[in-house]
Amino acid sequence: MRTEPIPWTPPAREAGGSGQPQPPAQLRRIFRLFRPYRGRLALVGLLVGAASLVSVASPFLLREILDTAIPQGRTGLLSLLALGMILTAVLNSVFGVLQTLISTTVGQRVMHDLRTAVYAQLQRMPLAFFTKTRTGEVQSRIANDIGGMQATVTSTATSLVSNLTAVIATVVAMLALDWRLTAVSLLLLPLFVWISRRVGNERKKITTQRQKQLAAMAATVTESLSVSGILLGRTMGRSDSLTRSFAEESEKLVGLEVRASMAGRWRMSTIGIVMAAMPALIYWAAGVALQSGGPAISIGTLVAFVSLQQGLFRPTVSLLSTGVDMQTSLALFQRVFEYLDLTVDITEPERPVPLDKVSGEVRFDRVDFAYDPAQPSPTLHGLDVTVPAGGSLAVVGATGSGKSTLGCLVPRLYDVTAGRVTLDGVDVRDLDFDTLARAVGVVSQEAYLFHASVTDNLRFAKPDATDEEIEAAARAAQIHDHIASLPDGYATLVGERGHRFSGGEKQRLAIARTILRDPPVLVLDEATSALDTRTEQAVQQAVDALSAGRTTITIAHRLSTVRDADEIIVLDSGRITERGTHQQLLDLNGHYAELLRRDAHAKAPAVAS
Repeated sequence: MRTEPIPWTPPAREAGGSGQPQPPAQLRRIFRLFRPYRGRLALVGLLVGAASLVSVASPFLLREILDTAIPQGRTGLLSLLALGMILTAVLNSVFGVLQTLISTTVGQRVMHDLRTAVYAQLQRMPLAFFTKTRTGEVQSRIANDIGGMQATVTSTATSLVSNLTAVIATVVAMLALDWRLTAVSLLLLPLFVWISRRVGNERKKITTQRQKQLAAMAATVTESLSVSGILLGRTMGRSDSLTRSFAEESEKLVGLEVRASMAGRWRMSTIGIVMAAMPALIYWAAGVALQSGGPAISIGTLVAFVSLQQGLFRPTVSLLSTGVDMQTSLALFQRVFEYLDLTVDITEPERPVPLDKVSGEVRFDRVDFAYDPAQPSPTLHGLDVTVPAGGSLAVVGATGSGKSTLGCLVPRLYDVTAGRVTLDGVDVRDLDFDTLARAVGVVSQEAYLFHASVTDNLRFAKPDATDEEIEAAARAAQIHDHIASLPDGYATLVGERGHRFSGGEKQRLAIARTILRDPPVLVLDEATSALDTRTEQAVQQAVDALSAGRTTITIAHRLSTVRDADEIIVLDSGRITERGTHQQLLDLNGHYAELLRRDAHAKAPAVAS
């Protein structure tokens, strides 16, 4: 027995940590992102190890210069040691460039994988997700959150390994020179680690707030600076108000950016001051030890040790900063993982039913549907309708009666909450998405066009369509003559959301796109609602020609488009109240007849004018 899915509901906002993955689990998940590139990372590790060994060799060469070559006047040895120091610098640079190249490439590949994974996950989300989520919020997760990881992902792994290796190698070299001075140098290291952890936690909290504010700004920009947003703002006289609102959002971001930049800055500066003062402490300790009768430390050993100790400063501070950055990045990863972890309710079956040739019978078998399981009454209830192959069904009713919702169930934009929708006797939930997309074509009341050429918009339905096929589809939709009259013809850019075309022209382009796809089942969701009477008649002729021999479900507000349907059903509050042919419903003189009279009355002034 099939388990009915629960419609998607958006996840609750972060409330401060409850229910969120703990850092160890999250770190393991982050490390898994790098698993496909472990071979390259191993090579980076070898380069890092080689660079660390080369870098610690230089102070030992310096000790020999000061303690042996110069005092003994051995020019040959001095030249050899000096050449060795130069060679270590060259090798360090070469190793550094190579490891940066490889690690940056790996980091960018990981970011590419994340972006692609989030985009693919969003492509699988049900329509309900996008009706409840601001577009700017979605864009911010892909652009701002993943983009904010760039420095961390591309350099953190290498920096972590490089600095850790450098610190270990340097400490070993310092112990080899003098263990007592090494103990003095490492005395304050636990305090430094504690400070860096406190700073990291503080920055993580601020980063979470900052990314939310960036998402809010992105949503404001997306909505208010679109073509529709600009038109609405100007025609309503709200441009100044929108600017003030954006300025307020931006002002909030200023404070968060300053807090993020200054978080722990004084504490981290304290570490820098202490580390910079360490050479003086080393010289003092060596002097005190000598005056107290302890063993003398040679000038070469002391200078070499201070050189190593200063070399320890950079990787240690960098290692602590890397820890801070990783804690900060956990907030970004958490926001991205939230999208990757969204539940996808509408999924392909594990074993889809093959349906090579679709005849086109559509049946609604005791269908219930509710957008929210908690709502008291479903949007659709008890629908039981069969549309035979090649037949036509018209769905009419008042606004909010559930007409468009019914149309969304056939291409499986939503899943029913009870009952089933079948295509040729097969539940649409048992078909793979490609089969369903080839079988069912949809022309909705809102024609969406990409900011691309007319040809590209039409070819979106059939990527391998020839120019002749595109032109034939445009002719069938009564739009070819208009396209041909444009200076650039089919190469004309349609503009953002097709703004360079009128509503009727956009609708005809959408119809042409569906004609080009040539599906056996058509769902026309008020497809002629944006057309004037004359254009509607022309397009209706094209739709009639297209519908011949195909199963057609027409969701109509204008009842003049449904008179010839094989069956008409009238919806009221999600239930079928009347059904029959046009003449049968007229004779019934019920709800349909009343809708028809209202439709005629609404057209009367337009005809008179």
